[in-house]
Amino acid sequence: QVQLVESGGGLVQAGGSLRLSCAASGRAFSNYAMGWFRQAPGKEREFVAGITRSGGSTYYPDSVKGRFTISRDNAKNTVYLQMNSLKPEDTAVYYCAAERTFSVPSMSSQYDYWGQGTQVTVSS
Repeated sequence: QVQLVESGGGLVQAGGSLRLSCAASGRAFSNYAMGWFRQAPGKEREFVAGITRSGGSTYYPDSVKGRFTISRDNAKNTVYLQMNSLKPEDTAVYYCAAERTFSVPSMSSQYDYWGQGTQVTVSS
């Protein structure tokens, strides 16, 4: 099993940047693909970034491509989400998720482990 704790959320003006971190505890972090999701009030949980176990491949939806960057440091058991050029529509609770798989799932139902979430608010 793996336990996940997100940090780094907050309030930022449109056009600004934030860096989220997700610290993992438990065994064999490098055996898990990692994903970042977000959920705004009244909306479904949305995939925003994913990274393979080694960090060699990353995936993004068009809505964040070019603005968000996911990375990981397996030595520190941590995955990051660098968010630039933030927009008010990026406002949501952001969650990291882990799944023991070679691929990077994009559906929330495919992940077994979740953090508690961190709020990101982008003001206009």
